[in-house]
Amino acid sequence: MDFKLLKELNAARIDKRQVVVATHEETGESTLLYPFEAAGSSPLIDAAKEALRRDKPTEFEGDDGVWFLNIHNPPLRMMIVGAVHIAQKLAPMAAASGYDVTVIDPRRSFGSAFRFPGIHLDDRWPDEALAELAPDRRSAIVTLTHDAKLDDPALEAALSSDVFYIGALGSTRTNAKRHQRLTGKGFTDDQIGRINGPVGLNIGAQSPAEIAISIMAEVTAILRKGNTDDI
Repeated sequence: MDFKLLKELNAARIDKRQVVVATHEETGESTLLYPFEAAGSSPLIDAAKEALRRDKPTEFEGDDGVWFLNIHNPPLRMMIVGAVHIAQKLAPMAAASGYDVTVIDPRRSFGSAFRFPGIHLDDRWPDEALAELAPDRRSAIVTLTHDAKLDDPALEAALSSDVFYIGALGSTRTNAKRHQRLTGKGFTDDQIGRINGPVGLNIGAQSPAEIAISIMAEVTAILRKGNTDDI
């Protein structure tokens, strides 16, 4: 790779942009692809997008020969709003799955290092914390407090971003009330439809650990496949 391309790749990684280095296996020609930022589509762009989604380098055979697609994804991040019992189980599961985890809760008696060993804690209000954390396409946001004063500002920030996953704890009734509040804030049905609520796959989970498993399963399915349609 020439120096100019290497410099551009380094800048893209600093800016946390999803980038693929596509190298023609016969000519050695390399180019940088930004599949999720591309205005149009092509078989090569689609293959690069799928490689990024799967976090796996791959080969693509096109009309002009074979390209090796080397991926450069920003780190996965999860922002959990609410330092509750489910969060105590979810945070280490997400960390073990490769996520950089932040638990956000201004209630310091909840968000303590004793309850969340080794997890980054943020005691600011969710809207303030998320404004600085700047969640992106490689981020997941999960709200767990059942408190509209905490959950709603986080959901508003999430819906205004391009995070790949938004989940909100609560019953169907709670979810309906949340929908009404967000509609009142000016969000459309399509925007609100990005929220996975009640959060997690419907596996009959009851305990905090089981609910955390259902959440991680749903997050993983959407990250890797884009949906949970066949689960």
